[in-house]
Amino acid sequence: MADWVRLQLDVDEFDEGEFEPYLRRARESGIEFTTFAELGDTADHRGALYELNKTCSADIPQRGAFHTYDEYVAKRIEVPSFHPSAVVLAVRDGEWIGMSATSLNPTEGYAFNEMTGVLAPYRGQGLSLALKLLGIRFVRSSGYRRVITLHHPLNASAIAMNRRLGFVDHVSEAPE
Repeated sequence: MADWVRLQLDVDEFDEGEFEPYLRRARESGIEFTTFAELGDTADHRGALYELNKTCSADIPQRGAFHTYDEYVAKRIEVPSFHPSAVVLAVRDGEWIGMSATSLNPTEGYAFNEMTGVLAPYRGQGLSLALKLLGIRFVRSSGYRRVITLHHPLNASAIAMNRRLGFVDHVSEAPE
């Protein structure tokens, strides 16, 4: 198994001004942003979130089989760290085309970016940066000071995007 790249962002040091243009351009192009909380936690929305997450996750190097729907709900939604307001969705003409899901871990004192993904036809437009910006705003407004994320070392585009946002190598405070 590969050594995953562990990154963290100091939310207090994050300067969102550089990334605001990505959000503005996306909105000007007709993309709307919402959250799972705003849409409502319904069976249909859970299914749509599962399908979007599954499709976007297929591009993660060496990802393997994705969870079944029931496993996904049990491991990602029906857990204390899940917050519907921390799931940001990009929507074009009613279709969910991108997501950024963050969990909050109060015991450990950090937020964790679970997944940021954009459907293939919408990549290369800075949409993932806009989604991450909204996710970081949520983390900041929730009183958390850092966001942690993990990437397979071959997932160069995701690692580069996070480094561009200011994520740096994460050093665990706990002994390994």
